[in-house]
Amino acid sequence: MGRRPMLCAVLLAFGAWGTAPSADAQAYPAKPVRIVTVAPGSANDLVARLIAQEARATLGQVVIIDNRGTIAAEIVARAPADGYTLLLYGSAVWLSPFIRATPYDPLKDFAPVSLVASSPNVVVVHPSLPVKSARELIALARARPGELNYAAGSLGAAPHLAAELFKAMGKLNIVRVAYKGTGGSLIGILSGEVGLMFPTAGSVTPHIQSGKLRALAVTSSQPTPLAPGLPLRSEALPGYESVSFNGLLAPAKTPDAVIRLWNAEVAKLMTRAEMKEKLAAAGNDARSTTPEEFAAVIQADMAKWGRLIRDLGIRE
Repeated sequence: MGRRPMLCAVLLAFGAWGTAPSADAQAYPAKPVRIVTVAPGSANDLVARLIAQEARATLGQVVIIDNRGTIAAEIVARAPADGYTLLLYGSAVWLSPFIRATPYDPLKDFAPVSLVASSPNVVVVHPSLPVKSARELIALARARPGELNYAAGSLGAAPHLAAELFKAMGKLNIVRVAYKGTGGSLIGILSGEVGLMFPTAGSVTPHIQSGKLRALAVTSSQPTPLAPGLPLRSEALPGYESVSFNGLLAPAKTPDAVIRLWNAEVAKLMTRAEMKEKLAAAGNDARSTTPEEFAAVIQADMAKWGRLIRDLGIRE
């Protein structure tokens, strides 16, 4: 049996679209599939393109990448639940509603397919700051309340929330300096305008290697190859962890067989060394989960960060 007939048989076995599948169901995918994601060049865009490349060979159908930036989630939430429109996006999908009004409900309007990647932050400081460890940074911040500034781009983005969690758990008074995106934040810390930052590993590795920035810790609870040799922030601040997630989602009520089919595609792709290497270069750990596990990650993430956002009154 060839690949395409086999996939049709799998769909039928799952009972897609009910007990009496239509001709369209039996032929899925009968037309191009669209993966909506962020702007070109990001880690999500990279993953989307690699998934599309793999899926074209397996499904025998064109998979189109549609780069829509911040409106990607809204587009997919309103799309037909027929398996032909998917979303590849990060934690902002389910955390943005805590910060600003969104035209979708992250729990009601999407069906999780699989995680595709996770990304911890690293704690970096300008070399002029007299600290060489996270413990020394905490001690300095406590000794100089209100004097240390940290760079952060978008409100509610991972570098901002990682810093605010650090500030809250450490009972510290450090001051946010807002920049336009990661690029602006990097210019700020590289110039010495601010002293510290909580960026993703991939965005600052060259600057750490060149000595322009000093890395103190990684914000995950477990060691990661993305930041080899760095101690965990939790060693200096017990219980602290900041990891952002990227995943594949579909519109709510998308047939379960389609969800399982795409879940299998992601699982297969994420085991490949080439994929892991490409994601690591972009500052991400390759991941795959069941749809149920991904749903649990979303709910736990919303509970953790939603509480922090509400407590701090972070709102546009």
